[in-house]
Amino acid sequence: MKSVGDILRAAPKMLVPVLHAYQRRLQRYGTTARGVFWKNTEWQHRRYVILERVFDDLAQAGGQTVLDFGCGYGSLFDYLADHPVLRHGRYIGADMCQDMIDAARARIDDPRASFVRAIAATEEVDYTLVSGTYNMHLGADVAEWDSYIKASLKQLWRHSRHGLAFNMLSRNADEQYDGLYYTDPDDYLAFTREYFSTHAELIIEPPLPDFTIIVRRDA
Repeated sequence: MKSVGDILRAAPKMLVPVLHAYQRRLQRYGTTARGVFWKNTEWQHRRYVILERVFDDLAQAGGQTVLDFGCGYGSLFDYLADHPVLRHGRYIGADMCQDMIDAARARIDDPRASFVRAIAATEEVDYTLVSGTYNMHLGADVAEWDSYIKASLKQLWRHSRHGLAFNMLSRNADEQYDGLYYTDPDDYLAFTREYFSTHAELIIEPPLPDFTIIVRRDA
Protein backbone atom coordinates (compact mmCIF):
# COMPACT_ATOMS: atom_id res chain seq x y z
CA MET A 1 0.00 0.00 0.00
CA LYS A 2 1.33 3.44 -0.94
CA SER A 3 2.06 5.88 1.83
CA VAL A 4 0.39 9.28 2.15
CA GLY A 5 3.64 10.91 1.09
CA ASP A 6 4.00 8.75 -2.02
CA ILE A 7 0.42 9.44 -3.11
CA LEU A 8 0.74 13.21 -2.64
CA ARG A 9 4.07 13.33 -4.46
CA ALA A 10 2.45 11.61 -7.45
CA ALA A 11 -0.69 13.77 -7.35
CA PRO A 12 0.51 16.82 -9.36
CA LYS A 13 0.57 14.83 -12.61
CA MET A 14 -3.03 13.67 -12.09
CA LEU A 15 -4.10 17.21 -11.15
CA VAL A 16 -2.76 18.93 -14.30
CA PRO A 17 -6.09 18.73 -16.24
CA VAL A 18 -7.94 20.10 -13.22
CA LEU A 19 -5.44 22.93 -12.85
CA HIS A 20 -5.86 23.95 -16.48
CA ALA A 21 -9.65 23.81 -16.17
CA TYR A 22 -9.59 26.25 -13.24
CA GLN A 23 -7.22 28.57 -15.07
CA ARG A 24 -9.57 28.75 -18.05
CA ARG A 25 -12.61 29.15 -15.82
CA LEU A 26 -11.08 32.08 -13.93
CA GLN A 27 -10.15 33.77 -17.20
CA ARG A 28 -13.72 33.39 -18.46
CA TYR A 29 -15.77 34.30 -15.37
CA GLY A 30 -13.35 36.12 -13.08
CA THR A 31 -13.61 36.15 -9.30
CA THR A 32 -17.19 34.91 -9.06
CA ALA A 33 -18.88 31.71 -7.93
CA ARG A 34 -18.96 30.55 -11.54
CA GLY A 35 -15.25 31.29 -11.78
CA VAL A 36 -14.62 28.34 -9.46
CA PHE A 37 -17.33 26.09 -10.95
CA TRP A 38 -19.97 26.74 -8.28
CA LYS A 39 -23.56 26.86 -9.49
CA ASN A 40 -24.25 30.24 -7.90
CA THR A 41 -23.30 32.52 -5.01
CA GLU A 42 -26.23 31.38 -2.86
CA TRP A 43 -25.16 27.74 -2.86
CA GLN A 44 -21.55 28.74 -2.33
CA HIS A 45 -22.61 30.70 0.77
CA ARG A 46 -24.80 27.86 2.07
CA ARG A 47 -21.81 25.54 2.02
CA TYR A 48 -19.83 28.01 4.12
CA VAL A 49 -22.66 28.19 6.66
CA ILE A 50 -22.44 24.41 7.07
CA LEU A 51 -18.64 24.26 7.18
CA GLU A 52 -18.39 26.85 9.94
CA ARG A 53 -20.16 24.45 12.30
CA VAL A 54 -16.75 22.93 12.91
CA PHE A 55 -15.92 25.96 15.06
CA ASP A 56 -16.44 25.12 18.72
CA ASP A 57 -16.37 27.30 21.84
CA LEU A 58 -12.61 27.65 21.54
CA ALA A 59 -12.99 29.11 18.07
CA GLN A 60 -15.63 31.57 19.22
CA ALA A 61 -13.07 33.06 21.59
CA GLY A 62 -10.97 34.11 18.59
CA GLY A 63 -7.28 34.07 17.92
CA GLN A 64 -7.39 30.92 15.80
CA THR A 65 -5.62 29.97 12.56
CA VAL A 66 -7.83 28.69 9.73
CA LEU A 67 -6.63 26.94 6.58
CA ASP A 68 -8.88 27.21 3.53
CA PHE A 69 -7.62 24.32 1.42
CA GLY A 70 -8.51 24.91 -2.22
CA CYS A 71 -9.24 28.56 -1.57
CA GLY A 72 -9.78 29.73 -5.14
CA TYR A 73 -10.00 33.51 -5.19
CA GLY A 74 -10.52 33.70 -1.42
CA SER A 75 -14.29 33.99 -1.12
CA LEU A 76 -14.30 32.03 2.15
CA PHE A 77 -12.19 34.77 3.72
CA ASP A 78 -14.91 37.27 2.77
CA TYR A 79 -17.38 35.10 4.67
CA LEU A 80 -15.16 34.66 7.73
CA ALA A 81 -13.73 38.18 7.90
CA ASP A 82 -16.13 39.26 10.67
CA HIS A 83 -16.41 35.85 12.34
CA PRO A 84 -15.14 35.58 15.94
CA VAL A 85 -12.66 32.87 14.89
CA LEU A 86 -10.57 35.45 13.02
CA ARG A 87 -10.64 38.09 15.74
CA HIS A 88 -6.88 38.40 16.29
CA GLY A 89 -6.60 35.24 14.18
CA ARG A 90 -5.10 34.18 10.86
CA TYR A 91 -6.51 32.87 7.59
CA ILE A 92 -4.34 30.88 5.17
CA GLY A 93 -5.64 30.25 1.67
CA ALA A 94 -3.94 27.41 -0.21
CA ASP A 95 -4.59 26.52 -3.83
CA MET A 96 -2.72 24.64 -6.55
CA CYS A 97 -3.54 27.32 -9.15
CA GLN A 98 -1.20 30.31 -9.13
CA ASP A 99 -3.75 32.38 -11.06
CA MET A 100 -6.23 31.85 -8.22
CA ILE A 101 -3.63 32.82 -5.64
CA ASP A 102 -2.79 35.98 -7.59
CA ALA A 103 -6.48 36.86 -7.87
CA ALA A 104 -7.00 36.35 -4.13
CA ARG A 105 -4.01 38.53 -3.26
CA ALA A 106 -5.26 41.25 -5.60
CA ARG A 107 -8.73 41.18 -4.02
CA ILE A 108 -7.90 40.92 -0.34
CA ASP A 109 -5.79 43.43 1.53
CA ASP A 110 -6.07 42.29 5.13
CA PRO A 111 -3.12 41.54 7.43
CA ARG A 112 -4.88 38.44 8.75
CA ALA A 113 -4.98 36.81 5.30
CA SER A 114 -2.17 35.12 3.42
CA PHE A 115 -2.21 32.96 0.30
CA VAL A 116 0.12 30.21 -0.82
CA ARG A 117 0.34 27.91 -3.82
CA ALA A 118 0.30 24.38 -2.43
CA ILE A 119 -1.42 20.99 -2.74
CA ALA A 120 -0.96 20.13 0.93
CA ALA A 121 -0.92 21.84 4.30
CA THR A 122 2.30 23.79 4.81
CA GLU A 123 1.99 24.48 8.54
CA GLU A 124 -0.02 23.50 11.59
CA VAL A 125 -3.35 25.31 12.00
CA ASP A 126 -6.28 25.17 14.38
CA TYR A 127 -9.00 24.41 11.83
CA THR A 128 -9.04 23.31 8.19
CA LEU A 129 -11.97 23.91 5.82
CA VAL A 130 -12.21 22.22 2.41
CA SER A 131 -15.03 23.32 0.11
CA GLY A 132 -15.37 21.71 -3.32
CA THR A 133 -11.67 20.98 -3.63
CA TYR A 134 -12.08 17.30 -4.50
CA ASN A 135 -15.12 17.56 -6.78
CA MET A 136 -13.49 17.70 -10.22
CA HIS A 137 -11.42 14.75 -11.39
CA LEU A 138 -11.89 15.12 -15.16
CA GLY A 139 -11.72 11.42 -15.97
CA ALA A 140 -8.95 10.41 -13.58
CA ASP A 141 -9.02 6.80 -12.47
CA VAL A 142 -11.67 6.63 -9.75
CA ALA A 143 -9.64 4.42 -7.42
CA GLU A 144 -6.59 6.68 -7.75
CA TRP A 145 -8.72 9.77 -7.13
CA ASP A 146 -10.25 8.24 -4.02
CA SER A 147 -6.77 7.33 -2.74
CA TYR A 148 -5.56 10.87 -3.41
CA ILE A 149 -8.50 12.41 -1.51
CA LYS A 150 -8.01 10.18 1.53
CA ALA A 151 -4.25 10.80 1.55
CA SER A 152 -4.85 14.53 1.28
CA LEU A 153 -7.37 14.49 4.13
CA LYS A 154 -4.98 12.49 6.31
CA GLN A 155 -2.25 15.07 5.72
CA LEU A 156 -4.62 17.94 6.47
CA TRP A 157 -5.83 16.24 9.64
CA ARG A 158 -2.26 15.82 10.90
CA HIS A 159 -1.85 19.59 10.55
CA SER A 160 -5.18 20.50 12.22
CA ARG A 161 -5.04 20.96 15.97
CA HIS A 162 -8.77 21.10 16.64
CA GLY A 163 -11.00 20.33 13.67
CA LEU A 164 -11.49 19.61 9.97
CA ALA A 165 -14.58 20.15 7.80
CA PHE A 166 -14.91 19.14 4.15
CA ASN A 167 -17.62 18.66 1.57
CA MET A 168 -17.86 16.36 -1.44
CA LEU A 169 -20.44 15.53 -4.08
CA SER A 170 -22.79 12.73 -3.09
CA ARG A 171 -23.39 9.72 -5.28
CA ASN A 172 -27.07 10.23 -4.40
CA ALA A 173 -27.21 13.63 -6.13
CA ASP A 174 -30.17 13.97 -8.50
CA GLU A 175 -28.08 15.55 -11.27
CA GLN A 176 -24.62 14.24 -12.07
CA TYR A 177 -22.14 15.51 -14.64
CA ASP A 178 -19.17 14.02 -16.45
CA GLY A 179 -15.80 14.98 -15.04
CA LEU A 180 -17.07 15.36 -11.48
CA TYR A 181 -16.48 12.91 -8.65
CA TYR A 182 -19.50 11.60 -6.74
CA THR A 183 -18.99 9.32 -3.77
CA ASP A 184 -20.66 7.58 -0.84
CA PRO A 185 -21.20 9.81 2.23
CA ASP A 186 -21.25 6.83 4.58
CA ASP A 187 -17.91 5.60 3.27
CA TYR A 188 -16.25 8.92 4.08
CA LEU A 189 -17.91 9.12 7.47
CA ALA A 190 -16.54 5.67 8.32
CA PHE A 191 -13.13 6.72 7.00
CA THR A 192 -12.96 9.81 9.21
CA ARG A 193 -14.12 7.90 12.27
CA GLU A 194 -11.52 5.17 11.69
CA TYR A 195 -8.51 7.34 10.92
CA PHE A 196 -9.25 10.69 12.58
CA SER A 197 -11.72 10.77 15.45
CA THR A 198 -15.00 9.26 16.58
CA HIS A 199 -16.21 12.86 16.93
CA ALA A 200 -17.27 12.99 13.27
CA GLU A 201 -20.61 14.21 11.97
CA LEU A 202 -22.23 13.77 8.55
CA ILE A 203 -24.41 16.63 7.31
CA ILE A 204 -26.72 16.40 4.29
CA GLU A 205 -28.90 19.40 3.46
CA PRO A 206 -30.83 19.27 0.16
CA PRO A 207 -31.02 20.74 -2.38
CA LEU A 208 -27.23 20.92 -2.14
CA PRO A 209 -25.88 17.92 -4.09
CA ASP A 210 -23.07 17.33 -1.65
CA PHE A 211 -22.46 16.17 1.89
CA THR A 212 -20.30 17.71 4.59
CA ILE A 213 -18.27 15.93 7.23
CA ILE A 214 -17.14 17.74 10.36
CA VAL A 215 -14.58 16.03 12.57
CA ARG A 216 -12.99 17.28 15.77
CA ARG A 217 -10.19 15.99 17.96
CA ASP A 218 -11.17 13.60 20.73
CA ALA A 219 -11.42 15.36 24.08
